[in-house]
Amino acid sequence: MKELLRLNGVSESWNPILLPALEALDSDYRDWIVRGEGYIPRRERLLAAFSTLQPEDLRYILFGQDPYPRQESAVGYAFIDGRVKRLFSETGLSREVNRATSLRNFVKMALAAEGALDCGDLSQEAIARLDKTPYIDSIGELRRNFERRGVLLLNTALLFSSKEESKRHIKAWRGFVERLLAGLVSYRSTLILFGAHAKALKKLEGAEEFEAVELEHPYNASFVCNSEAWELFGPMQLLRRPEKE
Repeated sequence: MKELLRLNGVSESWNPILLPALEALDSDYRDWIVRGEGYIPRRERLLAAFSTLQPEDLRYILFGQDPYPRQESAVGYAFIDGRVKRLFSETGLSREVNRATSLRNFVKMALAAEGALDCGDLSQEAIARLDKTPYIDSIGELRRNFERRGVLLLNTALLFSSKEESKRHIKAWRGFVERLLAGLVSYRSTLILFGAHAKALKKLEGAEEFEAVELEHPYNASFVCNSEAWELFGPMQLLRRPEKE
């Protein structure tokens, strides 16, 4: 398992937390993961979210459902679609963002949360009229903004093989998630739970030690104008260019 962490570029500061979590996986399932065949993201991207955020910087643990079902999109972070390059275009959101429903709704929510977009008009035309100067425009910048706010971008299952196997993978990763939360309890992080599968994590042993914000999955259009999502993500200003340090 240490080799898997090294392969993913995860610092040793995560070892006391991640090694017990990985050992909680079924041994046959764990061996299959180590072989690195038959799933996405690639084995060297499976734990990418832990490679760019350190435990001491953690404030939130976000759980989506499972990775994007495309090799080029699944890069080891929830909601960070590797196929997306630019967020915006001259006509509104970029073509790639519009094709990624969850990401599209998340970007619209972030714009609405800061008052740049009105829920009465969420159209491409409305987004095209916005002054984009204050905003980031790449998926990498969005990921870094999440991490600046201390958000660890995970899914309830860290891998995907097929739609039919999704529930099995989600169940297989529950032990990992339970041990992960046990290792992170002292960091006083808040859980962000997107959708039914993520909300089910509240039933895991030790999950009651964490504050939790439960929201519908961003795949749902109602997420865009959800006032609870605005309250949580609005102050993070995830689409804003960071001030120069």
